[in-house]
Amino acid sequence: MADWPQHLLAWYQTARREMPWRGHPDAYAVWVSEIMLQQTQVNTVRPYFERFLQTFPNIRTLAAAPDDLLLKAWEGLGYYTRVRNLRKAAQVLVQTNGAQLPTTAQALKALPGIGPYTAAAIASICFNEPEPVVDGNVARVFARHNLLTDDFTKEPNRRTLADWLRPFICKAPIPGDFNQAMMELGALVCTPKNPQCEGCPLRATCQAEKAGTQKDYPIIPARKALPERERDVLFIQNNEGQILLARHTGERLLDGFWELPTREDFPLPHIPLKKKPCYTHHQTFTHFRQTLRIYTTRLTQNAPTLPENLLWSPIPSPHPLTTATKKILPHFLKND
Repeated sequence: MADWPQHLLAWYQTARREMPWRGHPDAYAVWVSEIMLQQTQVNTVRPYFERFLQTFPNIRTLAAAPDDLLLKAWEGLGYYTRVRNLRKAAQVLVQTNGAQLPTTAQALKALPGIGPYTAAAIASICFNEPEPVVDGNVARVFARHNLLTDDFTKEPNRRTLADWLRPFICKAPIPGDFNQAMMELGALVCTPKNPQCEGCPLRATCQAEKAGTQKDYPIIPARKALPERERDVLFIQNNEGQILLARHTGERLLDGFWELPTREDFPLPHIPLKKKPCYTHHQTFTHFRQTLRIYTTRLTQNAPTLPENLLWSPIPSPHPLTTATKKILPHFLKND
C-alpha cells in the first residue's frame, strides 16, 4: 500500500488540467483561486478568477476595494461571505504584514476566511510546506481507498485523515503537487458517481474497488429537510427600458446587493400587475429553499421619486445583483 503516492504523482504529471492559477508565480493569485474554488466548480471559477485579478491585481487593491466594485466582481459566484472575508484578510495583511501572505499553514489559518484546507493548499502550493489538504475530493478518494466510514463533514474526522496523510506528503518531493494530485484524482477519476476505476493510479491498493463497494463510500449523513420560503417580486420597466431594483434587506450575506423589488418596496401600490405570475424561480440556499413568483408590468406614467433603497438601472446593470436576479432577468429581457 505504501507505493500509492508514487503512482499518484506519476498519474498527475500526465493527467492534470491546465488552470490559470496552477503554477502562478504570485501566492495572492493562488489564494484568490482557492477561495473561489470553495464549493464552486473549476469551469465556473475560470472567468471569475481572471476578471477578479484584473480588477484587484494585488493585496493592496483588494484591501481598498469599495463594496459595489467588490461585490460586482463576485456577482454570481454565491457564498458571498467568501469575498467579504477575502477583503477583510487583505486589510489585515496590509496593516500587519506589509501586504504579504504568511508562509505557513498555521499563520494563514489566523486570517479571516482561511480554514485548515485553504491554509494547507496555499502553504503547500506556494511555500512547499508538507501540510496535507482534506477537501471533499480527497475525503472521497481515501474513504474508498481505506474503507473509511467517518463523516467527513465533521472537522475532527478531516483532521484524522490529514494526520494519516502527513507522513506521505512529507516524503513527496513537491508537497503542492501531492495535494493537487489528490484533489485532481477526486475531481477527474474518483468521482461521486460512476468512478473511473480502470484509469485510477490507486486501483491496486483501493479496498473499495477490490470489494466492489465504491458507490457505498464515503458515507453521506442524512440531511435535514430545508425550510421553504416564498416571495412575490416585481419586474418593472420604465419608458427608457430601465428596470427597477431594490437594495437587498434580510440575509446579511446579501448586504450590498440589488434585486427585484417586492410589492411593499414599490411606492405606487396601485400599479396594474398581471393577475398570475409570469415566471417562477426556485433557488436552494445552504439553510433554506426559496421560491420567487415574478409579476411584471411596464410603467407608462412618469417615474416617481424613489426612496434610497430603490433605483432605476440600465441593463446590463452596473450594480451587483443577487444570483436569483441575475438568473431571472434574461428570461424577461429575451421576451421584451
